[in-house]
Amino acid sequence: MSKYILVTSGVCSSLGKGVAAATIGSLLEGYGLNITMVKCDPYINVDAGNISPFQHGEVYVTEDGAETDLDLGNFSRFTSINITNDNCITIGKVYDQVIRNERAGRYNGRTVQVIPHITDEIKRRILTIGAKSNADVVIVEIGGTVGDIESIPFLESARQLIHELGKNDVCTVHLSLIPVITGGELKSKPTQHSVKQLQEAGIQPDILLCRCEKEIEADMRKKLALFCNVSTDAVFASSNIDKSIYELPVLFHKEGIDKKIISKLAIKTEVPNSNIRQWTAFLNKLNGEGQKVTIAMVGKKDYLDECYKSVRESLFHAAITSFGAKLEIRKIDAESLEDTENFATAFEGADGIVIPGNYGQRGFLGLLKTVKYARENNIPYLGIDLGMQLMPIETARSILGWEDADSTEFIQNSEHAIISLPEEQAGLSASGLMQLGAATVKITKGTKLHDAYKKSTIVERHRNKYTFDRKYSKDMTEHGLIPCAISELDKRTEAFEWENHKWGVGVQYHPEFVSRPTKPHPLFTAFIGAALDK
Repeated sequence: MSKYILVTSGVCSSLGKGVAAATIGSLLEGYGLNITMVKCDPYINVDAGNISPFQHGEVYVTEDGAETDLDLGNFSRFTSINITNDNCITIGKVYDQVIRNERAGRYNGRTVQVIPHITDEIKRRILTIGAKSNADVVIVEIGGTVGDIESIPFLESARQLIHELGKNDVCTVHLSLIPVITGGELKSKPTQHSVKQLQEAGIQPDILLCRCEKEIEADMRKKLALFCNVSTDAVFASSNIDKSIYELPVLFHKEGIDKKIISKLAIKTEVPNSNIRQWTAFLNKLNGEGQKVTIAMVGKKDYLDECYKSVRESLFHAAITSFGAKLEIRKIDAESLEDTENFATAFEGADGIVIPGNYGQRGFLGLLKTVKYARENNIPYLGIDLGMQLMPIETARSILGWEDADSTEFIQNSEHAIISLPEEQAGLSASGLMQLGAATVKITKGTKLHDAYKKSTIVERHRNKYTFDRKYSKDMTEHGLIPCAISELDKRTEAFEWENHKWGVGVQYHPEFVSRPTKPHPLFTAFIGAALDK
């Protein structure tokens, strides 16, 4: 039977609860334990697919096609687990299922209520994940902040789980803030109030994880333990990191939080300490002296780091692990490039250019100018999703002279609809649905894409509706833009590369979702390698 770790937070949002939960997962894997992770999100949306990245950050796509919260990306990067739709529980999913059950008459005419019907469905989903994964430990991150009305059903479900499973099979970790006021004094009162709110929900935390700008002294830990009703050795600090979130496994291990959890859950392990060698090796490369590489990332939401989080992390993984290089990402807003006279100055000193996935017409001309600049100036280029679709549009406009070349996502009456929906193209079935999740891709031998993967068949994750119209393939090939990969299922074009160019590749799929710090994605490694060679 699985053991469970419930991770909650208080005082304020954005304390890093998802990263903390993922870090705990990585440390438990270091003991040889089989773990899985769950994110409980209190929003009523069924999934994150329709939530604006401005508000919620990127949408992380799983192998089975779920559109989830970005925290699940952290779960994937810090651990070896394969995230699926089951690992994301939104209150929207829960209410949807309960209403379906009620309409089907499965409650035998009883009044449907939050307790027990909503809470039972939440518990069923959490316990099912443990049973299906056969995990030794299931780590459950409860989204939101203690005290929020939206989180109440999840907290009540957690309270019931603790009661039903027993205290030896559940460990509650509460992440809270220890602010530093003017003069450098640490204040424990916000955390005291946060724990009090958690206790009012019927949950007594077993472990306090205190987010603070600096180290927490022994006296403060004793005070927190006394007022929050936990043992002194169960108060841990999550102080500010210097360079990267990947410092956290080493930091948490030094604090001893992993050993405390192992002890609390009475887990017997074959090794006395968590194996953190992969993390120390990564940090050694991070702190070493390496060549600097500057990557210009052009998007419509670039001033918000979490909008393209997985792409940023993938570039970082490749730079550090593959080359020991120092990565600098220059954020460029696509709209700012549309009317810029000194366009080249925006890219001055850039060793490579990335255009990640985007939706909507805003910033389109700036993105298109960026593609042309990378092609004409032989700058290593990586386009993802829309970043790939822009390559044939730019070729059609700049080289073929088709000034109206466009995507039907942006304009419907173009004579040259280079990018369009499958149902708008001859020979492709009409689906009208987003292509989501893993699909098999066939790569053409002798291409830069094949050199990157070193194999002809790959499986990558997708999140797109629009696709390249193959009737223009000959036009592209004759003018230096080579289709270099196709979908195994329906032969859609999956990638392009410029023929006479140092390194210019665009892919329809999203390689960023499977990159890990200790195992960078080969496409990002190839791109960073080309940028360093520049």
